[in-house]
Amino acid sequence: MHGEELGKAINEDRLPWDASVLALLPFPSVLDMMNRDIAWTRQLGDAVLSQRPEVMDAVQRMRHKADEYAYLIASPYVRIARYPGYIEILPVDPAYIYVPVYDPLVVFSRPVRGVLVTAAITWGSPVFIGTWFAPFGWAGAGFVWPSHVLLIAGQPWRREWVTRDSYVHPYTWVRPAGTSNRTA
Repeated sequence: MHGEELGKAINEDRLPWDASVLALLPFPSVLDMMNRDIAWTRQLGDAVLSQRPEVMDAVQRMRHKADEYAYLIASPYVRIARYPGYIEILPVDPAYIYVPVYDPLVVFSRPVRGVLVTAAITWGSPVFIGTWFAPFGWAGAGFVWPSHVLLIAGQPWRREWVTRDSYVHPYTWVRPAGTSNRTA
């Protein structure tokens, strides 16, 4: 299932999972990668929770390196926006998300003289993010790179002392009556 059909199925199934997990259901390749290395997934999540500015700066360092080696290029699917201090990779059509596929040993390494690498970064099948995925935070999701802000549903996501023991979304996630608010 894809697009509206998948969004409708997620809503109708009333899955008792956290919205952050439901938001990844349209991306089975990402979920598979995360599942294959649970320790790495947990470390990344912990780092984003406790060291978001450092994680975002590391992403930018790697984007600059890929750009310096000429692997980060626009395509029919994404555009590359270069600003002083940061690079954004944006979908050409914001209704679709494309998951990048690449070998980090190629993309983040200096090119070997005399070896031509074409299509170092490719893009997976488009995932339609329409109104069906708005409740999961996809409407207005993104980053404000200079200030290290993560946006979910157009709102800055924050983790504060008060919410240190739980993950709290900045957007309203209304569960149907009789379903659990447990997190996955």
